[in-house]
Amino acid sequence: MNLEIHTIKVDIPQDCNVILGQTHFIKTAEDLYEVVATTVPQARFGIAFTEASGPCLIRTEGNDEELIRVCVRNLQAIGAGHVFCVLLKEAYPINILNQIKNCPEVCRIFCATANPLQVIVASTSQGWGVLGVIDGHPPKGVETDDDRQHRRDFLRAIGYKR
Repeated sequence: MNLEIHTIKVDIPQDCNVILGQTHFIKTAEDLYEVVATTVPQARFGIAFTEASGPCLIRTEGNDEELIRVCVRNLQAIGAGHVFCVLLKEAYPINILNQIKNCPEVCRIFCATANPLQVIVASTSQGWGVLGVIDGHPPKGVETDDDRQHRRDFLRAIGYKR
């Protein structure tokens, strides 16, 4: 059996975040739509999900056609079955991540980020599968007292801490 490793760059439009995960059932796209639409109604979003059996289609939902198209392109490039991509605009993953994790079809979350993102994919004679992700850049050092204070001030300024 031949095994090859591939690195796939994920396209994340400006001012967007992506959630990439693994799932297992055709109703994933509709259920994820309901999660996003009911949890953060102001969000602009696209969703795509790759079937791994039957017609093996990329199923889509969302309220922003361009974000849906980008989700599809990302999943076409990744090429693995049972993977979903959610692109969010005017919302953040922290607002919906727990609800997505609680969606019955969702098996795992690979990442939730706005950072540059690469997906590590393995291919065999059967197909492609996601091994993991490279999210952002490596650490440059350890925070100083000033960095810590800046982090704390930032979280309070955006309303995530009191």
